[in-house]
Amino acid sequence: MTTRLDTTSAQTVHGTASPRPVSLTKKIVAITVGNGLEFFDFAIYTYFATVLGKLFFPAASPFTQLLLSLATFGVGFVVRPLGGIVIGTYADRHGRKAAMTLTLWLMAAGSAVFVVVPTYAQIGMAAPLLLIVGRLVQGFAVGGEVGASTSMLLEYANANNRGLFASWQLFSQAFSTLLGSLVGLVLTASLSNEQLLAWGWRVPFLIGLALIPLGTYIRKHLDETHEVEPSKRNARSPVAQVLVEHRRALVLGILMTAGATSSNYISLHYLTNYGVGVLKLSLSSGLWASFVAGGLQMALAAVAGIASDRWGRKRVVTIARVILLVSIVPAFAWLTAAPDTVRLLVVAAVLTIPTVFISVTTVTMITEVFPRRIRATGLAIVYGVGVSVFGGFAQFIATWLITVTGSKLAPAGYVIAISLISLVAALKSREMSRVALD
Repeated sequence: MTTRLDTTSAQTVHGTASPRPVSLTKKIVAITVGNGLEFFDFAIYTYFATVLGKLFFPAASPFTQLLLSLATFGVGFVVRPLGGIVIGTYADRHGRKAAMTLTLWLMAAGSAVFVVVPTYAQIGMAAPLLLIVGRLVQGFAVGGEVGASTSMLLEYANANNRGLFASWQLFSQAFSTLLGSLVGLVLTASLSNEQLLAWGWRVPFLIGLALIPLGTYIRKHLDETHEVEPSKRNARSPVAQVLVEHRRALVLGILMTAGATSSNYISLHYLTNYGVGVLKLSLSSGLWASFVAGGLQMALAAVAGIASDRWGRKRVVTIARVILLVSIVPAFAWLTAAPDTVRLLVVAAVLTIPTVFISVTTVTMITEVFPRRIRATGLAIVYGVGVSVFGGFAQFIATWLITVTGSKLAPAGYVIAISLISLVAALKSREMSRVALD
C-alpha cells in the first residue's frame, strides 16, 4: 500500500478546475500555518504563565497567580464552539479558503492585544480583562480554523494517505511549539528577570503577529477544494444537518477528542508549568521538556499517520491509548520521587510518544465521518466542544486537583479518567481508513 504524497484526486477541485497549480509543499504550509500560529501563541502563553501571573495578578500568591493565569488561558477555549459553528458554516457554504483567511486576521487581532496591553500596575483590573478579550478573539478564530483547514487537508488526499495528510496538522503544532520553546529559551537565557517582566514576554507575541500577513498571502494561492454554487448557499444549515443527521458521529467525536486533547495538553504544555510551579525546577528545565515533546511530535507525526493508513485507525489509536494508560502513573511517580531536569525530559518523551499516535489518528477519524457538504462544521463543533471542555482547562484542572487532593500524581488521574472514556468511543466509531470520501 502506498503512502506517497499523491494528490491526484485533490487536483480536481469540487466543481471547478484549478487555474494555477501550487506545489504540495506550499499547499501544506498554507493550510497548516493558522493551526501553527495558534500553537505558537499558546506555547508562549503557557511558558510565560508565571510571568503573566506576576504582571496581571500581582495581589495573589505565586500559586494563585499561576492558577489565574492558566484560567485566563482557558477562557479562550470557551468560545471555540461558537467560532466553530460560525466559521465552520461559512467554510461549508463559501469554501475553505475564505474561512481560513478570516481566521488568520481574527488571530492577528487577538495577538495584537498581547503585544500592546498595559499591565495591572498601569491600568489596574482593566489589564486582565483585556487579556481575556484577546484570548476570546483568538479562541473564536481557532474554533473555525481547525475545521476548515483539516477538511481541506483531507480533501487534497486520497483513500490511501489521509492519515499522512492529517498528520501535517500535528506536525505544524509541534513545529510551532518547538519554535515557541526555542524563543522562550533564548529570551530566558539572554534577558534578566527584570527585562522579561518589563518587555521581554511581549516579543514572542509580536513575532507571531508579524507572520500572519505572510500566512494570508500564501493561502491566497491555494486551490479551493469545496466550491459551492451560490444557489445552494442558503440550503439547510450545516449545523442543523450535523445535529440531526450525524448525532452519533458528533458524540463519539467529542469523546475521542476529549482523550486526545487532554493527554496532548498535559504532556506537551502542562509539564512546563508542572515542573516550575509544582516541582520547583527552573523555567529553562520546563522549556526543555516542551522542546523535547515538540521535537518528538515533529519526528513521529508522519509515522503515526502512515501507521493509521496501513493498519487502520482503530487499531493504532487503541494500542497507543493502552500504552499511555499503563505508563502515565509510573512516569509521574518516578518524576516526583526525585525531581530533576533529566527526569522531566524523560517523562515528557514517554508521554509524548503514544500521544502523537492518539492525536493524529483521532483527528483523521473525526474528519472522515462527515460528508464534504458539512465536514468543516462537523469537525469544528467536535473539536471546539472537545477541546474547550477537556483540553483548554486541562492545565487548570490538573493544578486544581493537586491543590484539592494534595497529590502530585493528580494530573495522571485526570488523563486516565478521560482516556478510558475516549478509548470506548474510539472502539465504537466507524473504521474509514480505506473508504473513499465524497
